[in-house]
Amino acid sequence: MMCLTALLVGCNTADMEQQIDELYGKMSQEERIAQLRSGYMDELFDEQGKLDTVKCQKLIPYGIGHFSQYASQKPTDPEVLRDRVAAVQDWLIHHTPNCIPALFHEEVLSGVNTRGATIYPQQIGQACSFNPQLAQLKTEQTGIAMRKMGGVLSLSPMVDVCRTPSFNRLEESYGEDAYLSAVMGTAFAKGLQQGDLRKGVGTCSKHYLGYGGGGDAEEKELMEEILLPHEAMIRLAGSKVVMPGYHAVHGTNCVANSEILQDILRDYVGFDGMVVSDYTAIDQLPGLENEVQKAAAAINGGNDVDFPRGSNYKHLQEAIDQGLVKPEVLERAVKNVLRHKFRAGLFDKEPYLYSKEKIVLDTPEERKTAYEIATQSIVLLENNGILPLRNVSNILVTGPNANSMWAMCGDYSFPAMSYFWKMVTEDLDHPHVIKLLEGMTSRQPEGVNVMYSRGCDWTEEIETKFSVSGDERAWEYEILHRKVDSGEKADKQEALNMAKQCDVIVAAVGENVMLCGENRDRQGLRLPGKQEQFVEDLLKTGKPVVLVVFGGRAQVISGLAERCAAVIQAWYPGEEGGNAVADILYGKVSPSAKLSVSYPNTEINEPICYNYSADKDPRIQWPFGYGLSYTSFEYKNLKVDKEPSTADMCVNLSFEVSNTGEVAADEIAQVYLSPTDSKQNIRPIQLQGFARVRLQPGQTKTVKVRLYTEQFGFYSHQGQRQWNICPGTFSIGVGASSADIRLKENVSLKGEQVTKPLREFYFSESFVE
Repeated sequence: MMCLTALLVGCNTADMEQQIDELYGKMSQEERIAQLRSGYMDELFDEQGKLDTVKCQKLIPYGIGHFSQYASQKPTDPEVLRDRVAAVQDWLIHHTPNCIPALFHEEVLSGVNTRGATIYPQQIGQACSFNPQLAQLKTEQTGIAMRKMGGVLSLSPMVDVCRTPSFNRLEESYGEDAYLSAVMGTAFAKGLQQGDLRKGVGTCSKHYLGYGGGGDAEEKELMEEILLPHEAMIRLAGSKVVMPGYHAVHGTNCVANSEILQDILRDYVGFDGMVVSDYTAIDQLPGLENEVQKAAAAINGGNDVDFPRGSNYKHLQEAIDQGLVKPEVLERAVKNVLRHKFRAGLFDKEPYLYSKEKIVLDTPEERKTAYEIATQSIVLLENNGILPLRNVSNILVTGPNANSMWAMCGDYSFPAMSYFWKMVTEDLDHPHVIKLLEGMTSRQPEGVNVMYSRGCDWTEEIETKFSVSGDERAWEYEILHRKVDSGEKADKQEALNMAKQCDVIVAAVGENVMLCGENRDRQGLRLPGKQEQFVEDLLKTGKPVVLVVFGGRAQVISGLAERCAAVIQAWYPGEEGGNAVADILYGKVSPSAKLSVSYPNTEINEPICYNYSADKDPRIQWPFGYGLSYTSFEYKNLKVDKEPSTADMCVNLSFEVSNTGEVAADEIAQVYLSPTDSKQNIRPIQLQGFARVRLQPGQTKTVKVRLYTEQFGFYSHQGQRQWNICPGTFSIGVGASSADIRLKENVSLKGEQVTKPLREFYFSESFVE
């Protein structure tokens, strides 16, 4: 087949729209529908890894819009992967009617989801770093690597505001706070896209709107908080792809919900990008008889692309013939896809489809970033003075997560995806993942002896709970009904005997790839299996126990934590997690992370958030923003603009933070806004800024914060949606957590109420001097 259309030339927006119109006019109906579908690249290659052109002619004669999870289907060398992408793109450009390249997409939540790529800490841990600069560096590295391998679009990040502690996908989120989630999500997008979709990788905010909780919230909470991370990514970072969740909002599944996809997303937020379904989400539309009706419901509702295969959208012509879909609706969806391809530079004279240079994954620079994020994401919850470990001769490292990569790798990392979806159990240590035991032995100070006995397994029985939710490809007994085999004997008595010989016990407990994640859950949030009893037995030895908890969410450890010498929440800290935890235990690094969730002391299966009330919630053991250090900090000299106007752009404040201890460390100073009158239409307490302050012992630094007056505002919908800044007196609190406010000052906004259609400023700006 000869190519009929030359590649388009990059130009301005008006010219782009004109060329999209012209291209659409040249395309046959089969080509148009093909742009709304996806497939799996490996199906086009023979057993020898060569592109099978006969298969191409059969499967994609009219081209194809997308390729699904192209880098993670099987373990593949990055240059082989790149060469396969190159072969497919070449075939599309030279053997389809209008020469349209495809968008190859992949998951990049904790790095590129492919064998050998850097595995960074899971998102829930990274949020505890309160470090958007490091988050942006991570995704910039990820985007550079992925683009070299031919990837143009990511299906990341997840920016659900997750407020239910038991939610099995909480690990993918940035936690319970909308402001922090929005800051981190925007940093993710800026790094991955590099400010130019022609060289960066496109981001996709998911799971729109409220899949992780809040989809059924009152409109004010939905629009002010649950929407905020998506809105900020779109308006501040130029994110051009949105993925609706599997759930329903106001009774209609999101993938077919015109209220959220058209009215809110496009008409209110101003989104002008592409909407893609979550995998099999259209298949799950209830009350519809067949694929034709499901395709019509989704595309009419505002969804453009059918992932992972287009199994419903392949029937779109039937839907059009039956009068279920209007031609202009199809035109909208196809042009949204073409527009994204244009923005990504795929129609340029010299498009960046892949790199021709040698591709090296997991470079020293990337491992360094993974290590730095890990050290800044590990939260010290309790410490009676045992940490850092000094003047000890014998350390026992024990527990199910002491010598396992599954303590380090969260969901959507390549090992986890391979283990869960492909049921691969061997040869997954690529790149090499530093386990806790390895970190403890390789970093041990001179004269320290590290002993090891596993002592306890994660579970004795299969605890993974089946639930019909999420991606229906996992609704299989064989996938869910299994438990991780550590390959080691767990001998409790051996561990207890070793405990008698040690000075301190480091007990590594928690979850693994089968106990937390998409489509996986367990019965409760206390430690799985017999881990709790094992820790009890360790405590009975009389030796101090340092409890290190790994996993994708806060786990209920009340009753144990109070009797442990120290407690660390390590989350899933990535490939350098073993080194990071060891360096914190040995005192080479002072912990600095702060909780991105409210940590419960009891089972909670409903939304909780620090901003629901200014009063202490008795169900919370450690509050949002909390985390200990090896030093102490003093806050003083808060100064605030006293009487700014509602018409002013910002309110300035400053304060000092001093390191009053003996260890160099970072402090995360947090700024909260509260009302002084119950009639004020804002939350009782809300994070509105933060600064990571690096201090030497005895050092003092000044933090200056620019709070925008729009941050004092609120959403309303009385005839029209708008943002309101009202006069009034507000309380500004500065402190070490949401429950540890060290400094307070009031600020009075004067003047008339100011209304705007949308916010212009979403985040405060902090400067450390």
